[in-house]
Amino acid sequence: MPRVKKAVKSRERRKKILKLAKGYRGGRGKLIRSASETVDRALKFAYRDRKTRKRQFRSLWIMRINAAAREHDLSYSRFMHALKKANIDMDRKALAHLAVNDPAAFAKLARIAKEAA
Repeated sequence: MPRVKKAVKSRERRKKILKLAKGYRGGRGKLIRSASETVDRALKFAYRDRKTRKRQFRSLWIMRINAAAREHDLSYSRFMHALKKANIDMDRKALAHLAVNDPAAFAKLARIAKEAA
């Protein structure tokens, strides 16, 4: 078998890391070892925070729905329970959107929820 030279693969691997480290300051963007550590750390944070983002948005939607529901003398939990009783199956994202952008429609939902409760 012919001898395998690894220069091309090594260069590709290093270039890939340095490309990911583009924009980092100092050695973190130029030196392979520092860049590699920084990129690994950044990718870990990115992975973790993709999960966190979902939680944070759900929390934001709940806060918005709660604030809008309290304007109609309902707590969040009572409002959601009443909607389920009334067979209104809307997700929190849509409800939060209504609460912020279409208060009249949300008021109608709140009225329905009060009747169902």
